[in-house]
Amino acid sequence: MRFSRIIKVSTLVGTLFLLMASCEDELNTLGEGVVGGEPFTTGKVEYGVFAYNKGITAVQTNRLPLYQLGTFTDPIYGKRTASIISQVTLSTQNPTFGDLTQAAEDNADSDDSASTVRENETVKEVYLYIPFQLPPSGDSDGDGVDDEFEDGEDVNDPNSDWDGDGVTDNQERVIGSNPFDPNDDGTGDDFVANNYIKRYDLDSIYGDRAATFNLNVSRSNYFLRNLDPNSGFQEAQEYYSNHDFSGFIGELIGSGEVTISNEDIIVSYKDDDPETEDVDESDQIETKLSPGIRIPLNNEFFQTNLLDMEGRPELLNHSNFRNFFRGIHLSGTNMEELMFLLDITEATITVTYEYQDYDTEEETVVTAEKDFVLGLMMNTNSGVTGNAVNVFENEVFPTDIANAMDNGENAPRIYVKGGAMLAEIRLFDELENGGSQFIDQIRANNWIINEANLVFYVDRETLDNSGGTVEEPPRLYLFNAETGFPLYNAANEANTPNTTPNPLNYYTNHGGVVQKEGGKGIKYTIRITEHINNIIVRDSTNAKLALTLTSNISFPNVQEAVGNASGQVDYPVMSAISPLGTVLYGSNVASGEAGKKLKLEIFYTEAN
Repeated sequence: MRFSRIIKVSTLVGTLFLLMASCEDELNTLGEGVVGGEPFTTGKVEYGVFAYNKGITAVQTNRLPLYQLGTFTDPIYGKRTASIISQVTLSTQNPTFGDLTQAAEDNADSDDSASTVRENETVKEVYLYIPFQLPPSGDSDGDGVDDEFEDGEDVNDPNSDWDGDGVTDNQERVIGSNPFDPNDDGTGDDFVANNYIKRYDLDSIYGDRAATFNLNVSRSNYFLRNLDPNSGFQEAQEYYSNHDFSGFIGELIGSGEVTISNEDIIVSYKDDDPETEDVDESDQIETKLSPGIRIPLNNEFFQTNLLDMEGRPELLNHSNFRNFFRGIHLSGTNMEELMFLLDITEATITVTYEYQDYDTEEETVVTAEKDFVLGLMMNTNSGVTGNAVNVFENEVFPTDIANAMDNGENAPRIYVKGGAMLAEIRLFDELENGGSQFIDQIRANNWIINEANLVFYVDRETLDNSGGTVEEPPRLYLFNAETGFPLYNAANEANTPNTTPNPLNYYTNHGGVVQKEGGKGIKYTIRITEHINNIIVRDSTNAKLALTLTSNISFPNVQEAVGNASGQVDYPVMSAISPLGTVLYGSNVASGEAGKKLKLEIFYTEAN
């Protein structure tokens, strides 16, 4: 039985071998007529691109992932000053301050229980805290030392030893000793784990980091609606960057000088325990915060508008409180050369208060202390609650840039500025070269499109002669202007948000990341192969495209913006949050600039 089966298998293999040999002979015969013996040839062709600039009057700036605060001076586009108006949100609806409800306190005189006392809650201190942004790949090797502080191979070596104390950075991270202090290696008799001030690499701070500034916090008397009454309260309310809230800014409730530091903020140290004579706990950190803005607010204001409202309808739920409290306005002074991108969902207002508490063991009334935390916009299990608006005051653009907006002309220069403009892109240059005939020609040639790119060259002459340092956008973003959808296909990208924490490493096949020489941007290459194949092979519409910048390409959502001449337009959220800008060569360049002209380049394969 087994031998018979072997014979059958051997016969089948032999037959397959003869078939394969026959097929190979046939292929060789078919290929005899091909010039040079090559069945395929490859080539590259370039097509014109029509691009023109569209000005943006205002962008939608409520419920953003990040908010601009301060002043950003661009040597090409001028100055932008940004402020924030935000709701304030209760962390707990209908809160109880102290241990007893207000109803129980009101019955203290008639209650037979000694533990029912009037708590007399009194604000001790109030602080607003907004953390700075940290880079997503701040610590590539996970050794507790951010990349900013490591050189060369140490960036990816968890066994590096920054302070040279013989204990690796990763070991210090595990035991909780300071990797920047050679005298703290975790072996001392008085060692306490993580009792040190950590250093961080900070992100999204533009300007002079050595400068100090004042943050001003005022009460807002403007009621920010979450839902639009014009839609029957079915759609979210939209607010724009040019909204004028100036008539609704109330009393100043806090102001403080801020120094930018990349180190932890120490909030409190522990009290020394008299029972441990050999240990001084007062040197041990009790509470610390990551670097950020932390300033005191007015105690009396929060006494009147928070603690004294306990048990009243104003604190019953979020809606009532927002209608009563309205919100706060954040602005800065001495911030002429400083701007921050801040996640205000991480911001807190911590109200520390004292109250009278009954000590059941001692059977006496003592003074106790608690914190109550308010938020601005807040991340919850059901998503982001609250609302806030970014307000921009932009200088008038120089005449040459203003005249380049909305003139309908094929532009010699493409102007890119977050929240201020958009470039419309038309492939195959319909106005100059006939447009659709090239699409038909590609189809007739049966080309296989291997790669298609748009290459945007930076106008270095304009940037370098601007009289200042230009903060160049790290990435451009090209999207379908008619649908608002991105051009990349995440399923075809190896580097996605699930595999890398750094947004500049997302969708690297699609590209759009600035390429630099000598630390200066030279060009941006955006690969649109799939988009071109959709047009050629799948008969998709050759839609108008739009170019801007992006702070995070994995967040392609668009919101409405107000165009200078064209009414409502779709505008990417991650462009609206950025103050950066650059200048690119367009299609209608001078003869001496032809090598940097914007073109669509297609690499193809054709059967001979």
